[in-house]
Amino acid sequence: MGKTSTGLEKNVAFALCYVLGWVSGLVFLFIEKEDEEVRFQAMQSIVVFGTIHVAHLVLSISLIGIPLIQLLILGGIILWVLLMYKGFQGENYRLPYAGDIAEKWLTRVKT
Repeated sequence: MGKTSTGLEKNVAFALCYVLGWVSGLVFLFIEKEDEEVRFQAMQSIVVFGTIHVAHLVLSISLIGIPLIQLLILGGIILWVLLMYKGFQGENYRLPYAGDIAEKWLTRVKT
């Protein structure tokens, strides 16, 4: 594993994209200018955890959403652990659907 333009090892940067959910993804999207794989992980973090955050806000408005919020939180924690684990392993892991969206958005941000 090589170093990124931030001076971090690539596997550390991958994992750090997920540490604080969409917030750390946003930070890495702005500070990493050269490594496309790290930028992809950052955008995937924004897509996944941003979606979970918005869904949590929407569900919290209604009483019907309360049981669903618990499932959403559990799923979010599982995804968070999985993505950080894969990141520390140095795997450029791509989630279905979210990875496709992240790639599309990343090409739009770049142009």
